[in-house]
Amino acid sequence: MSIQFDAASRTFKLDTVSSTYMLRVHETGRLLQVYYGSLIPDITVSDRDQRRGTASFSPNDPNGPFTPDGAPMEYGCNGSGDFRISALSVRNGNGDSTTDIRYVSHSITPGKPRIPGLPATYVNETSEADTLQIFMADAVTGVKVTLCYSVFHKMGVITRNVLVENGGEAPCRLERAMSLCVDLPSMDYDMITLYGRHVRERNYCRRALARGIQGIESKRGSSSHTQNPFTALVSRGADEDHGWCYGFNLVYSGNFTAMAECDFNATTRFIMGINPTDFSWKLEPGESFHTPEAVMVFSDKGMGEMSRIFHRFYDNNLIRGRWKKEKRPLLINSWEGALFDFDTEKLVAFADEAAKLGVEMLVMDDGWFGKRNDDTTSLGDWFVNEEKLPGGLSKLIEEVNARGLKFGIWFEPEMISPDSDLFRAHPDWHIHVPGREAMIGRTQYVLDMSRSDVRENIWQQMYAILSKNKIDYVKWDFNRNISDAASAALAPEQQTEFFHRYIMGTYSLMERLVTTFPDLLLENCSGGGGRFDPGMLYYSPQIWTSDNTDAVDRVFIQYGTSLCYPTSSMGAHVSAA
Repeated sequence: MSIQFDAASRTFKLDTVSSTYMLRVHETGRLLQVYYGSLIPDITVSDRDQRRGTASFSPNDPNGPFTPDGAPMEYGCNGSGDFRISALSVRNGNGDSTTDIRYVSHSITPGKPRIPGLPATYVNETSEADTLQIFMADAVTGVKVTLCYSVFHKMGVITRNVLVENGGEAPCRLERAMSLCVDLPSMDYDMITLYGRHVRERNYCRRALARGIQGIESKRGSSSHTQNPFTALVSRGADEDHGWCYGFNLVYSGNFTAMAECDFNATTRFIMGINPTDFSWKLEPGESFHTPEAVMVFSDKGMGEMSRIFHRFYDNNLIRGRWKKEKRPLLINSWEGALFDFDTEKLVAFADEAAKLGVEMLVMDDGWFGKRNDDTTSLGDWFVNEEKLPGGLSKLIEEVNARGLKFGIWFEPEMISPDSDLFRAHPDWHIHVPGREAMIGRTQYVLDMSRSDVRENIWQQMYAILSKNKIDYVKWDFNRNISDAASAALAPEQQTEFFHRYIMGTYSLMERLVTTFPDLLLENCSGGGGRFDPGMLYYSPQIWTSDNTDAVDRVFIQYGTSLCYPTSSMGAHVSAA
């Protein structure tokens, strides 16, 4: 088994084919990180230097000189003597935010459990992974924390997620719950991140760690064009073939944070998870909260091997369904050639030319529904515009199929136009703050996907189109970020739960789509590559990498993307720049 426990030293050893991760239960019950790096044979190693805290805080511990502020804490908590960036912060029933979790017990099991309602990596066979669950608790508040580690031995990957449960007698509020916390014994690393904007996604950025807090985040309601939920910490001088590299990726498509703090001891703490800005989650007694999953990869053979581990792992243990391994069709998309100006005759002409070139599928992009002739109208009205497509989709699809091509279609299910039948019928369904004029972006609002009635309406419209027509592919777009974040269906004390509820609602609708139509090829899009993340890859095996289809620009965009994501996941068009 890839997970061992030495009872004498109370040490956990998690081994992959190329790496070792070690934890130890301290005499006080606190959980400490002992080692993360190249594979080592020993089940026990000498403790890392538990450096003293500053003179202003050095607690008198009967078990010896120990301070949480100078120790490699496995899951640092707020308010209990560890003053670095916290992985966990709980506002307790009496109003304070002190949390001090200690070891209770653990379990080691074969396989990997699912995370309810969230995308996550999986095992094809139970033997592919082993899972360690470490059960922690705060003796005063009753808060219970389960730290989950799944070890994919042959893949060289460890995944992590956390379950927080209110085991007390009073409500509490979760204000911060990271998916991972890693304490490294040095700060001699470079941080690599992927920054960008629309049509300039995932540019490679490398900078040396410095004293203090540094990192990336999104609070746009999506993982975003501007930062990607991937970070690598690499040894100074590491290149494609040499050096130690720690890669971290969050399986989540909403607001995230990834931060490193280099402290007074020249050690590094790295955390990754849901962005705590505008987030808190109320837990009644007995209620629990699951964090998204984080993926950890270690390579001592440079960044190239780190990338290859991510690629192999996502191809085998994240992407699902028929199109996981099957060759995907070569397609032509109507957008670059026609924009909104098309009809049945023009699309059939596209199909005629495409067939001569060996193209295998025609995709009808934006403009086929409602009264959509430009971008000011009809999002949310998912019925066929028969002025453009007389006889509906069936006639067009028959013509396209007759030329030997499959047929695909574009949706933007999370959006609504102010000029739409849906908006006139349900003006409270878009995201807005009562009493404020809602900000409009790209002449559209965002639908409140945290609401089941909104999701049901959109689902019924999509189902009517997809179930009655021979459609092989759906491009799912998301063309603006979320402002005025509030839901008319949530109580005031729940508004800080909105962003997470939104993305959970989107995941729910996507899961319903791919489950109902298992042969459908779903391609995710967000104004290009604005949600290129592992959460979306769980539902869509390929993602539109960027709206920028210039061949030279794509070299750089796809290079940055390939640092973490497999080539098979990158949708690309050939077009005039």
